Amino acid sequence: MMMNTAENQRLAAHYNGKKNWLHWGPYLSERQWGTVREDYSADGDAWNYFPHDHARSRAYRWGEDGIAGISDEQQRLCFALAFWNGRDPILKERLFGLTNQEGNHGEDVKELYFYLDNTPTHSWMQHRYLYPCAEFPYQQLVEENQQRSRQQTELELSDTEAWRENGCFDILTEYAKADTDDCCIRIKATNRSQAQQTLWILPTLWFRNTWAVGGPRPTIRAVEKGVEAQHPELGAYRLWFGPPEHLLFTENDTNDARLFGVDNATPFVKDAFHRAVCGQDFDFLNGKNEGTKCAPVYHFTLQAGQSVTIRLRLADAEVDKPLDPAFFDGLFQKRKKEADEFYDSLPVPTVCPLLGKDCELIRRQAFAGLLWSKQYYEYNVAAWLDGDPGQPPPPEGHRNGRNTNWRHLNAADIISMPDKWEYPWFAAWDLAFQCIPLAALDPDFAKKQLLLLLREWYMHPKGKVPGYEWSFDDINPPIHPWAALEVYRLEKTMTGKGDRLFLEKVFQKLLLNFTWWVTREDSDGNNVFEGGFLGLDNIALFDRERGIPAGCSLEQADGTAWMAFYCLHMLEIALTLAAKDPAYEDMAVKFFEHFVRIAASLNTLGDALWDEAEGFFYDHLRHEGEVLPLRVRSLVGLSTLFGVTVLDKSELASVPGFAERLQYFREQRHAHHEYIVFEQSNEGGDILLSLVPPERLQRLLRSLFDEGEFLSPHGIRSVSKYHAAHPVEVSVNGQSFGLHYEPGEGETGAFGGNSNWRGPIWFPMNFLLLHGLKTYQQFYGDSVKMEFPTGSGQQLSFGEAAGEIGFRLLSLFEENSDGVRPVHGDNPLFRQAEFKRLMLFYEYFHAETGRGLGASHQTGWTGLAGVI
Repeated sequence: MMMNTAENQRLAAHYNGKKNWLHWGPYLSERQWGTVREDYSADGDAWNYFPHDHARSRAYRWGEDGIAGISDEQQRLCFALAFWNGRDPILKERLFGLTNQEGNHGEDVKELYFYLDNTPTHSWMQHRYLYPCAEFPYQQLVEENQQRSRQQTELELSDTEAWRENGCFDILTEYAKADTDDCCIRIKATNRSQAQQTLWILPTLWFRNTWAVGGPRPTIRAVEKGVEAQHPELGAYRLWFGPPEHLLFTENDTNDARLFGVDNATPFVKDAFHRAVCGQDFDFLNGKNEGTKCAPVYHFTLQAGQSVTIRLRLADAEVDKPLDPAFFDGLFQKRKKEADEFYDSLPVPTVCPLLGKDCELIRRQAFAGLLWSKQYYEYNVAAWLDGDPGQPPPPEGHRNGRNTNWRHLNAADIISMPDKWEYPWFAAWDLAFQCIPLAALDPDFAKKQLLLLLREWYMHPKGKVPGYEWSFDDINPPIHPWAALEVYRLEKTMTGKGDRLFLEKVFQKLLLNFTWWVTREDSDGNNVFEGGFLGLDNIALFDRERGIPAGCSLEQADGTAWMAFYCLHMLEIALTLAAKDPAYEDMAVKFFEHFVRIAASLNTLGDALWDEAEGFFYDHLRHEGEVLPLRVRSLVGLSTLFGVTVLDKSELASVPGFAERLQYFREQRHAHHEYIVFEQSNEGGDILLSLVPPERLQRLLRSLFDEGEFLSPHGIRSVSKYHAAHPVEVSVNGQSFGLHYEPGEGETGAFGGNSNWRGPIWFPMNFLLLHGLKTYQQFYGDSVKMEFPTGSGQQLSFGEAAGEIGFRLLSLFEENSDGVRPVHGDNPLFRQAEFKRLMLFYEYFHAETGRGLGASHQTGWTGLAGVI
């Protein structure tokens, strides 16, 4: 049961409508430039239309970004940090990274920052940023990565001479809320170099520019001991701070002169602080005592190892002695203690304690990353396509480009993002995975997130759930019903009560989505589904979304498995609801029958996707009446293991109508010698529904548990290691396609080249495999055991095998006997005492070494590490 900690009390007050503890949070993006939302080009080239070089000078239309920043829940008023080391040509106001065209593995942030801690109400947050003392190597990072091949590793910031020889400023930013609208801020900067260094710090307060499209212009003005920000909707806020060297004001307006060669109406533009600080030209801002952007400027000379601390306070009311050191110290100690109590109260998963002392550290930083990755996301597609009143109209190519079928989509919400730099936009299946660990922290927020994409201003009128902003038309695997059930069950375990209304809302909306899937993705009506790339990018021989050879159709093992998975969990939701409302029994029957027919098609229909000789499920390519099995041993075939559930005898007793129909259906299929997906009940009378029949399950598991195939030291590979020595080559209509095992970064530019599903370890798919194994354990218990690893002679139950795989996954972050965490590879930075406890939760991992790859802060679905 959930403990009544101070943080739990704040959450309860928030969701009961008593106090809005989520009014302020880490809702700033870490990259607004280079996004689809800010792209008004004719050709849809978002990276080049709004590059990093423009970001300091050009007002954003749809959001803001910053370092270690916060904003109110509608992102009207923002706060973040800016720095200058006395050497850079520009202020360090935002994180730098490579565009998709610049990186040898696609886009990638080239900074070092860490999410240390956070609580669900954001009453306590810690962030750590490492800023080079030497000039930031912008040009070197671009040029050297452009020159490297896809077979080479990337040049990271910590690989450069600027970093290795000159050290960094270690900047710890902490937030502690005294109340819902009263936030204390503490910034501690330490010189980690071996020499004296100079550092400028600019804690910056600004308004998002909404006046360029017709809104009123708010103001920030100087007052005693700080500034006052006045907004017609938000009201007045004070930012208090100690005496600065300078107090700067400007406007959050575009510098047209710099970007477009057009005279500015005023010199007070968005990038004015860069000119003032980096150019040491403060005079032109003299007399400017108000604006829409402001920053006190602090200038320090720090000896090696020396630290300095700045205190600020942002509140919506007058405060007596706002910066009192005793109050600050007491509040920060209290909030940290409350955060410890909150995390200590959470149930600990089975596998995590096996890691010993690192268990708590891994979970705490995984959860911190999840909570720091909340972001205000605004995108009105119709307004974006048509342009804003009073602004130049977008070019014709823009209005007829991407997302034209999604004019109804009108987002303005706080959303959990996969990675606020590399993926600062929602993705449907990422979000569903993210809600599982989020539910362990804040079940209400998790439920709201799952419902959000099903609301009418997101879901397409035809029932499709939007994919992601680069193409809302793209199709993600339908895992929403599974995620909703997981969140429902987790909350019920934690609180003793399940939220039926939540399940009902999800179920009703998903009925629309299910109909869309059936009518669109089963083109032949034979219960064998397509689906396109389904989130697995380059896992196939060709692009399954847009690169299917001409004149061919593709029957997908994973598309079919996902639909069976969909049916099973819609069935489970219907049964849960039917226990108190018999009207849902008919829907349970409907989804049961759907599942049976899909399972039969997968296993028995004509040229079934099962290959008896090889003991694996493969995609089939159909061309002019001929069938070509695409014999790639990958997660595509293993996804069939997701389709399993147990119908509990005691629960069936509460739905007698469904139980009768179940028995009738079973008898009829036996009588007609048709495929049936359940043949046995365990000793308790429970019923197992499995997409994979027992004999095929055994053969799949032999491959899954084989260290020469899928079982890596760090989890389950996405493509079998068998293909290292046995690449797949296929010729269709004169076109040749090939695939081999690639344990690390992708070796082709498919899907942008910034992810690779041809070998590495991916947490979400591993999590689903663990879920499947645990479900089989629920039914079989210890009565069935298998060899794990294959060929070892060691016999384990399904649950024990799941535990072993889970341990391998979490060991990515565990400090080994050499004092190294595999996730960090051979980076010497993390061998230093002051950085050894820092972790990054990458998008995916090298299947042989465990080194983190792809997006470095994808604590989105890799945040599942907190609940394994």
